[in-house]
Amino acid sequence: MNVQSTILSPLFHFFYPHTCIGCGSDMLEKENFLCLNCINDLPHTNFAMHANNPVEKIFWGRIAVTSAMSEFYFHKDSIVQNLIHEFKYRGNKKIGLYLGKLMGRSMLMSNRFLNVDFLIPLPLFIEKEFKRGFNQSAILCAGINEIMNIPIVTKNVIRTKFTETQTKKGRTERWENVEKSFSVIDPNIFKGKHILLVDDVITTGATIEACGREILKIEDVRLSVASLAVATR
Repeated sequence: MNVQSTILSPLFHFFYPHTCIGCGSDMLEKENFLCLNCINDLPHTNFAMHANNPVEKIFWGRIAVTSAMSEFYFHKDSIVQNLIHEFKYRGNKKIGLYLGKLMGRSMLMSNRFLNVDFLIPLPLFIEKEFKRGFNQSAILCAGINEIMNIPIVTKNVIRTKFTETQTKKGRTERWENVEKSFSVIDPNIFKGKHILLVDDVITTGATIEACGREILKIEDVRLSVASLAVATR
C-alpha cells in the first residue's frame, strides 16, 4: 500500500463506513460482508449430509422428494435475516452469490446431491420479478453452479398467477394462496431427469410443494429441494 492510500483509506472509511451486515461492526476487510465473529456464528444446519433431516420431513406425505437441505436456520432478528434482507430487498446480489456458494459447498461435500441434472430457481411472477429486478433464487442458483457446475434452467417452470406474500399466512392459507400457481412449459426437457428446486426460505413448504407437484407430473422425474434457510418454530 502506498503512502497516499495509507492516508486516504482511514478518511474514506470514516465518511463511508463499511460495516458488518450481521452485527454492524466495522472490523472487517473491504470486500467482506461479515466480520469473523459473525461468520463463526452463522447457524449452519448440516442437513445436506443427513437423510431424513427436518427439511425432508416437511414434505413427507405431501410430495416425493429425493433429498432436501437448508443451509441455515432462520429466525427473526438474526444474522441470516439481515443477510437475506440485504440481498433480497436491497439488491445486493454479491451476497446472494456468496450464500449460494455456501449452499453448493455443503451439497458438494454430500453424496446425496451429486447426480442432479438441473438447477431450477423457484420462479417469481413475471411482474414481481420485473419490479424487484431479479429472482433471488436464480442468484442462489448461480452461486451453487459456480461450485457444482450444474446447469441452470430458468424459463421452463413459470409462475402463472400473482400471489400475495406468504409471510403472515398460516399453513392452510399458504397452500390455498399458491395452489395451481405453477406450470412447466416443456415437460420433455425434464423427462427422466433429477431436478433440484431452489428457494430462499422454507417455512411451511407450501410454495415448494405447489411447484414440485407440477414437476413431478413429468414421466420418470426425480425432485430434490435446496433452500438457503429453514424457518425455526
